[in-house]
Amino acid sequence: MTQPIPHSELASHNTVASLWIAIDGVVYDFTEFAPTHPGGMAVLLEHAGRDGTEAYNAVHSPSLLKSILPASKQLGPLSSPLPRSPTSQPSPTRKPPLSTLISVNDFRLAAHSFLPPKTLAFISSAATDCHTHRRNSTAYSDITLRPRVLIDVSAPADLATTILGQPVSSPIFVAPTSLGKTVHPDGELEIARACRELGGVAQVISTSASFSVADVVQAALDHPSPAGQSQTADAGNVPVFLQLYVDKHAPNTEALLRSLTSGGSSTPNKIKGVFLTVDAPVPGKREADERVPSSPTPTPATTTPSDPSPTTTTTAAVTTPMATQLTPSADTKGSALGRLMASYISPSLTWQTTLPWLRSLLPPTVPLVIKGIQTAADAVRAMEAGADGIVLSNHGGRSLDTSPATVLVLLELQRCCPEVFERVEVYVDGGVGRGADVFKALCLGARGVGVGRGVLYGLGYGREGVKRVLEILNDELVTTMKMCGVTSLDELHPGLVNTRAVDHLVPDSLSEEHPYAKWRRSKL
Repeated sequence: MTQPIPHSELASHNTVASLWIAIDGVVYDFTEFAPTHPGGMAVLLEHAGRDGTEAYNAVHSPSLLKSILPASKQLGPLSSPLPRSPTSQPSPTRKPPLSTLISVNDFRLAAHSFLPPKTLAFISSAATDCHTHRRNSTAYSDITLRPRVLIDVSAPADLATTILGQPVSSPIFVAPTSLGKTVHPDGELEIARACRELGGVAQVISTSASFSVADVVQAALDHPSPAGQSQTADAGNVPVFLQLYVDKHAPNTEALLRSLTSGGSSTPNKIKGVFLTVDAPVPGKREADERVPSSPTPTPATTTPSDPSPTTTTTAAVTTPMATQLTPSADTKGSALGRLMASYISPSLTWQTTLPWLRSLLPPTVPLVIKGIQTAADAVRAMEAGADGIVLSNHGGRSLDTSPATVLVLLELQRCCPEVFERVEVYVDGGVGRGADVFKALCLGARGVGVGRGVLYGLGYGREGVKRVLEILNDELVTTMKMCGVTSLDELHPGLVNTRAVDHLVPDSLSEEHPYAKWRRSKL
């Protein structure tokens, strides 16, 4: 049996040359892993030679260590637990009762009453002046509806459809978000359970999620169906897709994809498709995230007898993998979680090399979707490159401010390259706060609509909160459909919306040239 490791021995391994960290009473050697750590080496050095249990458990599942470190790096038990630094425990803020929240915006406002400032900043922040973030929403408001009357809509509305060949209960899917554990201890696992209980809502998992994709897929498999629902359901009823950020260290991405796709998409515990993210080659400047400092130690979520959903009690911050974000004094740009999390992402993706490389790694049955298309020209290029689908997305306004609202890109495709809708599946996310927004996107050709921030706000109430957010959107979608005289998604068409107020903002050509400004900078 491995001998216990004394505190003094652990403390002596606190450098880049020899980096040991204790987690849950076990000492691990991170020396070789540190240079490829997605959050950067500096965050591991924060806990080198020390106990990193609280920081690690705040954002990661226990199983993650087994997947990133070989057994030989588990050095042995710590002789006795290290003393933990005392942390303040403010009284949990009383949440508004879940039953009082009747819109996605209600969940957003409620989150401000109980989530810590750093978590809120990370979730809600957008790039620079937030024009795109706001425009994603207001563009939907500028598109009006054209209701039809005296039509029998007494039949139950049918929201069932498919996403990349996978049957789903609704065209609304859970868009990828990072670090779900900063909102709820079970993070993305709770989202998967909610999707299962709703009869099969598609979920896209970020590479930067708090839990491994395998854990999330397993959560969907293991979670029992609610009373009265068929027990024959399996993970096929909860399609789980991977949002892929390509790692600067390509072998990491290769290993990830092989582990998650071996056997193809029909294998029960594997992902059903890959969403390659292309709209964040470098991190955007999210000033709200930069301004709020990270606290030295996260405080676990707590519960109260009257409200069993977790209430985070920290007053300042969350952590990135295994450690806190660098403080402003150590990073002159600020204290952004988003920027640190993006430090591992490759900025060198190209049409010529990346797509063929990924195709070579994926079984033929695993679809490849390009997420982050923002022009009709790139939509055509994705189609010609053989993508199975595209997501019109600007990262929720978090990457490049003043990039176009995603619903306007949807209109640009209809105007400039309608053939794209016949050859690839087109999805859209960003700015969706109402079921009517979903209706408008579907009328304009979207196959499905992703919701990210709203789901995270719901996650503050656990799976019941996630379910309620999605149920609200589905109910609003059904109401909008019936008010417009339809009861099936197959009946939706562009004539049910009026886009005149935004048509002047939609480009009318695939050309990359400006319509009249022809100036070029001299090469001298």
